[in-house]
Amino acid sequence: MIKVAIVGGTGYTGVELLRLLATHPQAEVTVITSRSLRGTPVAELFSSLRGHYDLDFCEPDIEQLSACDVVFFATPHGVAQAQVPALIERGVRVIDLSADFRLKDISTWEQWYGQEHAAPSLAQEAVYGLPEVNRAEIVGAQLVACPGCYPTAIQLGWIPLLEAGVVEPAGLIASAASGASGAGRQGKTDLILAENSDNFRAYSATGHRHLPEIEQGLRQVQPHDASPAQVTFVPHLLPMIRGIHATLFAKSQTDMSPLELQQLFENRYKNEPCVDVLPAGSHPQTRSVRGTNMCRISVMQPQDRDTLLVMSVIDNLAKGASAQAIQNMNIMFGLTETLGLESPALLP
Repeated sequence: MIKVAIVGGTGYTGVELLRLLATHPQAEVTVITSRSLRGTPVAELFSSLRGHYDLDFCEPDIEQLSACDVVFFATPHGVAQAQVPALIERGVRVIDLSADFRLKDISTWEQWYGQEHAAPSLAQEAVYGLPEVNRAEIVGAQLVACPGCYPTAIQLGWIPLLEAGVVEPAGLIASAASGASGAGRQGKTDLILAENSDNFRAYSATGHRHLPEIEQGLRQVQPHDASPAQVTFVPHLLPMIRGIHATLFAKSQTDMSPLELQQLFENRYKNEPCVDVLPAGSHPQTRSVRGTNMCRISVMQPQDRDTLLVMSVIDNLAKGASAQAIQNMNIMFGLTETLGLESPALLP
């Protein structure tokens, strides 16, 4: 049985980890931390977990965390980098759900996140936890940087096209929309129901901090002689709780037919248990992945013109965060990759 600790268990990604790990047959959560709620029973804060956990929140303690096999960090950006080095020194395996170790270029990270990075050497050692690209590296990793939600949906949508070199890499456009839970469990006026309901809006259109992560990941899969991927990324806020729908546009550099494009995607993901390429002509829906570690994708060539269209949907808290983190844990510990993640989507 894998002994699990969760640092920062009071946010949406933390409670999603708890929900999924509650029924995982090979993992047991033994430590969960919160400085502000130390001594509070987990089931008191999250009544949905009554009967599943007999744990109290506690303050982070390196010795207590070091007694676990793996530590998940479900903390705000900037927190993990201060605590992870001590765990790495003690040989503990770490999966970080924040952005602290995703970017290799530290100056870029500091620019987008507005602070000095406390552990730049670990950022170079961390393995980016997108299993569909880095599975072999994840197996032996001590520190995994779990991808962001938008980057997961967008990269999985474009990877087959960029690997094959069949689109213009400098003109990629991503229009992606997320449910309000993507902003975290916090009190912000523009996220309350009266402000967010019956409304649809873009934000951070001039630059979102997930952009460098998206471009870094896409450039990793490109042929060495290709010009680097450049993305125009516009995120939107949807009047719903969870889910991401990414609509992706790319200029074609191929004479492949729509059928051949469909086959390209099906072949790329045929052995990926958490990516589902839908039948030709399908339009993926966020409710088809709610609560799951699945990404559903469709590819089209509207009006047989030179713009290719990919649609990609995930649950931002699941495949976009906590479920993908558990997928990484399963890989790291030699378990079946989908263990504990097999439940179908919640519907309605």
